[in-house]
Amino acid sequence: MRITSRPPSGTSGVDREVEATVRAIIEEVREGGDRALLELTARHDRTELRPEELLVDPAEVEAALSEVEPDTLAGLRTAIHNVGAVVEAQLQDPVEVRLDEGQTVAIDEVPVGRVGIYTPAGTTGYPSSLIMCAVTARAAGVGEIAVCAAAGPDGRARPLILAVCELCGVREVYRIGGAQAVAALAFGTETVRRVDVIAGPGAVYAQEAKRQLTGVVGLDGVAGPSELVVLATAGADPELVALDLVAQAEHGADSLLVLVSPDRGLLRDVGESVEALARDRPSVADAALHLVEAADARDALRIAEDIAPEHLELVGAEAEGLADAVRRAGCLFVGRDAATAFGDYVAGSNHVLPTGGAARFQSALSAATFRRRMARVSVPPGAAARLAPAGAALARAEGFPVHAESMERRA
Repeated sequence: MRITSRPPSGTSGVDREVEATVRAIIEEVREGGDRALLELTARHDRTELRPEELLVDPAEVEAALSEVEPDTLAGLRTAIHNVGAVVEAQLQDPVEVRLDEGQTVAIDEVPVGRVGIYTPAGTTGYPSSLIMCAVTARAAGVGEIAVCAAAGPDGRARPLILAVCELCGVREVYRIGGAQAVAALAFGTETVRRVDVIAGPGAVYAQEAKRQLTGVVGLDGVAGPSELVVLATAGADPELVALDLVAQAEHGADSLLVLVSPDRGLLRDVGESVEALARDRPSVADAALHLVEAADARDALRIAEDIAPEHLELVGAEAEGLADAVRRAGCLFVGRDAATAFGDYVAGSNHVLPTGGAARFQSALSAATFRRRMARVSVPPGAAARLAPAGAALARAEGFPVHAESMERRA
């Protein structure tokens, strides 16, 4: 693992080659439907499917639980329970406001009708990401959930993915991956019905498809490489901090890993521990760690918030004391034992988080991702008479006299 004392550079822009490839895939799916999905699956996933194999048989989904190791199944159930409990706590009751003229405006949250979840391929299909999306959508009240996940090398849907679907009550699963899966969910095909919102992390082609389909379908966001910034002060355990940073490097060589601290000795100790850990873990050899020395803890927080990272850990008494001041992070982890890895799996927080500095304005996946706020306006006769003069004057000022008439006729 490479270690540098330079602060990280800004995020890179869109890869034009990826952009062009994805644009062509989206157009193929929109024009060709199922035929295009089969051709693209054969071309990119190297899996030959018949039209009737795009949709996984619900009986296969149900049977998948028997193929999962008992300890893994127990871990899945823990994650599902904890994520669901946190989501349910986010749900809000309707709010009704009665205004001075007598009218009422009620604000209610209603779930979208249909959600599509994209699940990255990988070795096992990242069941944890599927849990984060499916449990949240279900708890938010979504009635229909469809999952797209590329088949394994043998053409079978991955049992671990199907097991999560069964545990989450999802029986609509498609053997489709990549940008073509995102396009199919957005536009619909002969087999895949279009959805209202698409959620889920994925590799660069799937994320680029989401970016290009902004406005066509609702999205949870567009994710880039994973990020972890650790703000550490005196009292932090160098080996545990190093372990968290190396663990995050497992997400890929392009992961952003930063340790910022006013303690030069702590920076040195963590750097040495990272080098020692990385020697025996070849999967993280290509990652880079940025060690950034700050003037003091407040300066360290400023540096961290300038990055607005996906994950931010505060470790050490002084760092932990700054928790209430943090405003720019996808998810905040406070204290010695609050490892980012817990948030990735079983803590109950959601690990589908904004990246690339989007934590300045974007939230984690939550019930709100799958719900929309809708106002219901009630204007009784007395209120109409009191509102009409003001409304009509504004309408005429904007050049809309019939709007004015519409209000005045109720007065």
